[in-house]
Amino acid sequence: MLGSTHGTLTTDFRARVVACGEEPYAIVHSMAATAAEGDLDVSGRPLHAPVPGLDRFFRPESVAVIGASDTEGRPNTGITRQLIGWAERVGARLHPVHPTRESVFGRACSPSVADLPEQVDLAVLLVGDPLPVIEELAQAKVKFAVAFASGFAETGDEGAAAQARLAAAVERSGLRLLGPNTNLNAFEKFRDDLDGPAIALITQSGHQGRPVYTLQELGVRLSHWAPTGNEADLETADFISYFSQRPEVGAIACYVEGLKDGRSFLLAADRAARAGVPVVAVKVGRTEAGARMAASHTGKLTGADQVVDAAMRQFGVIRVDGLDELQDTAALLARARKPQADGVVVYSISGGTGAHFSDLATGAGLRLPTLSQEKQRELHEWIPGYLNVANPVDNGGHPVGDWRGRKIIDAILADPAVGVLICPITGPFPPMSDKLAQDLVDAAETTDKLVCVVWGSPVGTEDAYRTTLLGSSRVATFRTFGNCITAVKAYLDHHRFAASYRSPFDEAPRTPSPSFRKAQALMRPGRQLSEHAAKQLLRAYGIRVPREQLVTSAAAAVRAAAQVGYPVVMKASGTRLAHKTELGLVKVGLTSASQVRDTYRELTDIARYEGVELDGILVCQMVERGVEMMVGVTQDALFGPTVTVGLGGVLVEVLHDAAVRVPPFGEDQARSMLGELRGRALLEGVRGGPPADVDALVEVVLRVQRMALELGDDLAELDINPLMVLGRGQGAVALDALAVCR
Repeated sequence: MLGSTHGTLTTDFRARVVACGEEPYAIVHSMAATAAEGDLDVSGRPLHAPVPGLDRFFRPESVAVIGASDTEGRPNTGITRQLIGWAERVGARLHPVHPTRESVFGRACSPSVADLPEQVDLAVLLVGDPLPVIEELAQAKVKFAVAFASGFAETGDEGAAAQARLAAAVERSGLRLLGPNTNLNAFEKFRDDLDGPAIALITQSGHQGRPVYTLQELGVRLSHWAPTGNEADLETADFISYFSQRPEVGAIACYVEGLKDGRSFLLAADRAARAGVPVVAVKVGRTEAGARMAASHTGKLTGADQVVDAAMRQFGVIRVDGLDELQDTAALLARARKPQADGVVVYSISGGTGAHFSDLATGAGLRLPTLSQEKQRELHEWIPGYLNVANPVDNGGHPVGDWRGRKIIDAILADPAVGVLICPITGPFPPMSDKLAQDLVDAAETTDKLVCVVWGSPVGTEDAYRTTLLGSSRVATFRTFGNCITAVKAYLDHHRFAASYRSPFDEAPRTPSPSFRKAQALMRPGRQLSEHAAKQLLRAYGIRVPREQLVTSAAAAVRAAAQVGYPVVMKASGTRLAHKTELGLVKVGLTSASQVRDTYRELTDIARYEGVELDGILVCQMVERGVEMMVGVTQDALFGPTVTVGLGGVLVEVLHDAAVRVPPFGEDQARSMLGELRGRALLEGVRGGPPADVDALVEVVLRVQRMALELGDDLAELDINPLMVLGRGQGAVALDALAVCR
């Protein structure tokens, strides 16, 4: 059973982030050429995820249970009993520890950790306050500990302070801690009679992992369960890194309430992507209510959901919404073979069923190719000629009940354009449904292509479902259309992603560029830069700005206009000006010296009236034709600097059409950002207009990314809006910019 639930880039700057000098669009510095060997990027952040040695956590040779009990009715007694059973299954020696007991469940009990008869790999802390025990564990050289106690960051500020003290003690001790506020899920009983690639499970809330755990009862192997709790030490990222290196793990399923550290998570996801191990995650916090509940439960910061979503996509983490989707998608990705093609064929005994499923599948982005005329003629040897077999394939029902059923399935699977066959069976109708299910299972055994069945009966006790379909290790069985479509799309997307994945961390800059040194001199800690200063910052990174001069008199403005060239734009420039247009501090299309002189006086009068302090008036080249875009940098609480691109001008506020990425990323991701925009057609040319210089726009995005990487936290915000993208081959010009230093 595979899965079941209840229910060409043509430019030469691929994979480079550009550090540019003054010359617009001259790529004068390549990361690949200057990257120094090392494990830190230009901002001092790690470039590789460590793989913690967790073998002795999951398979210890010796275990100490501190606070062990055999007094019936006490919570510690049930936990002790379960740990004894688990230790026996994994072949570990278990030592009870309690200051007042001589034995627990017939086992000799030590009064303290120091009195243990041997060094232990794992200590399980059944105590209300684990902090005093940590130093004892360190002295006894214990490798791992688990703290079940609650009352930490999930309870508020006081609990968060207690958790910080615990984390500090653990860091000093040298041991690794799971928890606090965790549970017994790591010590569950896993079936050892199942084979094939397994799912490794990570959850912050133990109960939320139950649907995945119970997949074992449907024939899907589970190898590990890591209930991370509050993550005072060991976190989701540690387990992703570890599981991605385990040969038995085919997929990693995660339930994440909050990420402890965004960078660590991305490094772990990168390690999994390098290994080709899919990571499927439910990440709560899409809504304000979800984020509040997550914080109250684990004391974590959920982060801006749009950034989380984009970061996961960058590194191939498959985000799903429900626990049912988590189990179905993880099961399919763990066990299905690499696709032979991305074409999906829907095969049914009902035209209505096929049409319904095909609508949903196409809407979700699956490709349903029209079968060739030759293939359709072949299928019509067994299917009546009046039925549609182009895709979806409708057999009319009767061929399912005899020898023709298997012929049809084999013929579809033999088509080289077909990588996935999906057969929705909306309800049982023996004996035809039984025969159809058996034919699908038999055909799946003879092909490397994916065969999926949606068993739509709400009962789920039918023999065709329980025995035939769930008994197959090659057929992926689902209970709903939606889960099947979600899982199949994730399966195809994952393999498409894995085939072309190149880690951006391998090419992230290790050393500062000449641009960085120029930019440093322009930064003003804790202040917003004026437009003039912000544009100098852009120029330092080779981003083109209009010809312009900053003047402080009407006469100087007239001279500047003559040098810049008419028509000109005049704007007030000051450190506290964010929205000049609303205050009437921007004038465009000035064509004479008299207009320039009068405008200078008007702008300074307005500024004086509004109480706005100016550093001068900008006289700028007027750039009229192009597509207005915006490119910016913001600081995310979890991931640090992020880069955003979207439609610019007033459209950014009206449509909110933007895409975001977390550095580092390459050209492919920059282009992918543009592909996500609803207004991307504007860049292609509309109503006879010329296409925009997309290559120049991509280059600006990469240069802004380099700025974000090098300036790091010192650049609190950057907003280039509008960035006028000119016609193909003509470049892009930053007409306005706002920068805030931290």
